[in-house]
Amino acid sequence: MAKKDAKKGIVQEFQEFISRGNVIDLAVGVIVGGAFTSLVNALVEHIIRPFISFVTGGDIDVPGLAISLRGNVINFGAFISAVITFLITAVAVFAIVKAMNSFDDMREAAARKVGLAAPDDEDSAPVPRICPYCKEQIAQDAIRCPHCTSELEGM
Repeated sequence: MAKKDAKKGIVQEFQEFISRGNVIDLAVGVIVGGAFTSLVNALVEHIIRPFISFVTGGDIDVPGLAISLRGNVINFGAFISAVITFLITAVAVFAIVKAMNSFDDMREAAARKVGLAAPDDEDSAPVPRICPYCKEQIAQDAIRCPHCTSELEGM
């Protein structure tokens, strides 16, 4: 009976693990990353390599960059192509992350401007509230000024 309870506990723990948002985000990231990799590979294979071949006047595979050792081929041209693919992927991911960070910064600044977000420095003292009638400092949650006893709007 204890073995069945342990299995149920493991299954339940696994269900909790899978239902977390970060696991689902990771799965979506892997799927999008795979699609993005195939896109970059197509860009390198069908646009960049033929363009380099056109500019250099040679074949797509650069001759002389492969060494044959007893039937085993070490292909430096394929490695250079993989490096180009990696660099293009890295630049594209960097540009996407930078754009998303800029968008988040703009959205946060707009929310702060409208008053929907907390200020940048949460440790700083809150801006004092001033009574509009007697100009004395009052508590943030006051509904009546303790100095002039005026009723305060908006609370």
